[in-house]
Amino acid sequence: MSSRFSYGHNPYSTGHVISTVRALMRTGGLDVSLTAIARGCGTTRAFLYSNWKTASALHLRALRAELAQAFVTAQRTCPSDGTVAGITAHLTEVVRTVRRHPTTAAVARSSPEVFSAAYTAATGPLTQDVVERIGDLLHPLHPHGGVWGDSELGSRPWKILWIARPAALCPDAVGDRCREDTLDNAFAELLRDLLAPWAPAPR
Repeated sequence: MSSRFSYGHNPYSTGHVISTVRALMRTGGLDVSLTAIARGCGTTRAFLYSNWKTASALHLRALRAELAQAFVTAQRTCPSDGTVAGITAHLTEVVRTVRRHPTTAAVARSSPEVFSAAYTAATGPLTQDVVERIGDLLHPLHPHGGVWGDSELGSRPWKILWIARPAALCPDAVGDRCREDTLDNAFAELLRDLLAPWAPAPR
């Protein structure tokens, strides 16, 4: 995409387009069309098509941005200190943030089959993004090489994602304190078990 669309507050900037898609998806989920995006951006379908081809490509960009923001929000609310306890608390906050995000509920409503498939998806850019972010968080547990320097630790990001999905992709629990606490506590307990080999020995 031409750099002339990458800067400034104009309807043709990438930032403006993705921001608009994110806003629309918070109520429309994956039902947000290219026409609706063009209308919301103040651009044309032709412009969007020439740069992104499909609404699905824009949905993906928006979802990746929302996931990145979930980690930023969790870092602000409950920053990790690089210990097992700190990483567990931080990732539990990420799970809670995703579950409570309006886009999570909107996607579940608009595309139940796609949402259901997210529980078992083994590949794809969203999955890879999350695995990489989890790997970055685990790095302090093995300072000399991180997940690449410890094969056992290297298997943990995928395992953590698998146990995170049921807790994060449950928007119908939002507002029910008992259900949310149960989901968060179960995730945290499983996560502590997965990371137990890197926890300090009890004194």
